[in-house]
Amino acid sequence: MSAGSVAVVVADEIGIPSWDLYELSIPFTVFGKPQPDLSDHWYDMRLCATKEPGQGPGEFGVSLRTPYGLEGLAGADTVVVTSVPDACVEEGGPLPDGLADALRAAHAGGARMVSLCTGAFALAEAGLLDGRRATAHWMHTAQLAARYPDVTVDDSVLYVDDGDVLTSAGLTAGLDLCLHLVRRDLGAHVANQLARRMVVPAHRPGGQAQFVDLSVPETDDAGLGPVLEWARAHLNRPLTVDDLARRAAMSPRTFYRRLHAATGTTPLQWLLNQRLVRAQSLLETTDLPVERVGELSGLGTANNLRHHFLKQVGVSPADYRRSFFTHQASTGPASTGPVLPRPALTRPAA
Repeated sequence: MSAGSVAVVVADEIGIPSWDLYELSIPFTVFGKPQPDLSDHWYDMRLCATKEPGQGPGEFGVSLRTPYGLEGLAGADTVVVTSVPDACVEEGGPLPDGLADALRAAHAGGARMVSLCTGAFALAEAGLLDGRRATAHWMHTAQLAARYPDVTVDDSVLYVDDGDVLTSAGLTAGLDLCLHLVRRDLGAHVANQLARRMVVPAHRPGGQAQFVDLSVPETDDAGLGPVLEWARAHLNRPLTVDDLARRAAMSPRTFYRRLHAATGTTPLQWLLNQRLVRAQSLLETTDLPVERVGELSGLGTANNLRHHFLKQVGVSPADYRRSFFTHQASTGPASTGPVLPRPALTRPAA
């Protein structure tokens, strides 16, 4: 007897990127291997391809073959879409032929629909996320929200359980969601024991907000570059928007307008993000007390640092340090690091 049938959709069988292979392996590991000592009723899993595989191996010598096509979604209790081709995400390209129709038909037939990472784009294209809250990898949530305005996109969580439709963030967050499904289907004890067997926590603190890069891109605005670099070097000072505007020889209104045009965020949010980036770097690379991290980052007291971390990052500074500390601690101030692309969705300033 089975705990339910699981149809795993592979939307790009040839040349599967390494990260997609990782996500594909998650449902195989969780649902595909019976665990008779944990439960007499495990899952019946099948791999469903969106097309006939081509000739020869793909990337890394990998080529997947399965007797099931999209017709294998019919009658499944759970349908999992692990990812979609990059062109569907980055360029707005179409899904593989027939995939959206097959997903709609499976849901109409009573299947529980699940996406891992960019698989959310397939569920959204099929209309299964309209009016629902959903998530995806934080690097792609802005594209998901812009392309499908009827979807409420949350880039701060590891996964969203909306009953019969569930979505997860990228990579390891897919494992969090699959263990959550086991917990729903077979109980907490089975899910916890399976997590121990996989050497992963049954529950992770916080959401994916703790992994989101809060820095902003460099600006081509020659009038802003120097003042922003100066601000990053003096984050421990009580900086204000008026201070930055004066240093840029602009009125506060002009400074606001140009910074927003160049970075897509407000001066207050930019300052807060930079202070959080500095605090993250200090927590990752030093063993300084939380009180000192708050002072050096310009976030003030330890309580104020905790408040902004919980609100913006989703975990406490202590939990963040436990997750990301490099074990090469020093007691001196750390660099804020290189400026990287802005996260998908900008949270409002405090």
